[in-house]
Amino acid sequence: MNNSQDLDLDGVIADVKAQYKDTAHRSRAEAQAWYENKFEELRITAGRNANSLRETKTKIAELTQTVQRLSREVRIAKDQCCKLEAAVASAEQRGETAVKDAKHKLSKVQTALQQSKADLAQQLHEYQELMKVKLGLDVEIITFRKLLEGEENKLCTEEGFPIKIPAWYSQGGLTNGPEPDFA
Repeated sequence: MNNSQDLDLDGVIADVKAQYKDTAHRSRAEAQAWYENKFEELRITAGRNANSLRETKTKIAELTQTVQRLSREVRIAKDQCCKLEAAVASAEQRGETAVKDAKHKLSKVQTALQQSKADLAQQLHEYQELMKVKLGLDVEIITFRKLLEGEENKLCTEEGFPIKIPAWYSQGGLTNGPEPDFA
């Protein structure tokens, strides 16, 4: 073999080096472009995510306020409900007491009414009995008056005594009047 060919190793090495440098430079440029592209995509994505995060935080804050407001309203409604239930229970208790009291009073009034009816019936019966007695006495008084008048007239005509009979005596009954005036 002949090694006499001039091998230009320095040239080959320089060519290889140039190719490597060129490849490295292209790779570096591609990597830089890819990196910048990815960085830009990530920056845009991060911006979108940041906007979305801000919107989400705003919505969460609004929803939190709404939940707190609704929780307060629910507490207030529950308190009102409890108060209304207590008022209804109290009203029912007062109503039951009033009904019991009214029934008790009604019972007393009915008992008093029955007693009054019985008393009235008894008084009516006694009144009727007294009226019968009065009528009987009136009949007897009239009978005795007629007999007395007949005797007086007989005495006056037989004996000749003038007797003056007062008006009260002949008008229907004996009353606390003056004694007959014998003239």
